[in-house]
Amino acid sequence: MGINVLVSDKKNVSRHALTALLEQGKGIQIAGSVADNLEAIEFADTHHPDVVIFSFDGADSNVLTVAEKITGLPGCRCLLLAESFTRSVIRQAFTGGIAGMVQQSASPYRFFESVHRVHQGERVFDTELTVAVLGNNDCPLSQRQLSVLERLAQGDTLSEIAAQLHISDGTVRNYLLSAVTKLGARNRIDALRIAQEAHWI
Repeated sequence: MGINVLVSDKKNVSRHALTALLEQGKGIQIAGSVADNLEAIEFADTHHPDVVIFSFDGADSNVLTVAEKITGLPGCRCLLLAESFTRSVIRQAFTGGIAGMVQQSASPYRFFESVHRVHQGERVFDTELTVAVLGNNDCPLSQRQLSVLERLAQGDTLSEIAAQLHISDGTVRNYLLSAVTKLGARNRIDALRIAQEAHWI
């Protein structure tokens, strides 16, 4: 019996391409494909696929929240696929019980292998990067503060950060101000510099 896989990707072209690729994998069969997080939860709750693959931009905290919920369902395991992953995303995924993370630059063989390993109960994370991320015990910033700084580093405005994280503009300012205070920085740009130089983001 094959591994039943659900594909979740909000982009139509990449979702169909990912589905077509997975159909070529030995022992893998597509249980379904969905375009948004709510559909993914409903499908997983109803059909209980073995593995749910989330293709996302690498920094969407909503995807992580949904993946964590699905991980709590009997027999469902989640694998994240993205071009790159921020340190806070890796930290949240690892501690949230998500089964693995694969970069889009990985070979099809490596991708298929990851699906099989996740289905067998293993966790698929890059060891070096994971150790570096989880070893950041000296970082005084909260996960939310790191998320705000990461989005600031990507060039997002305060309003864009607020919209992405589903919080108010004022809350974003408060997170930035507290980060500045904790790091003893001159301003938010200096706080961003300190965090980047310490490799916290």
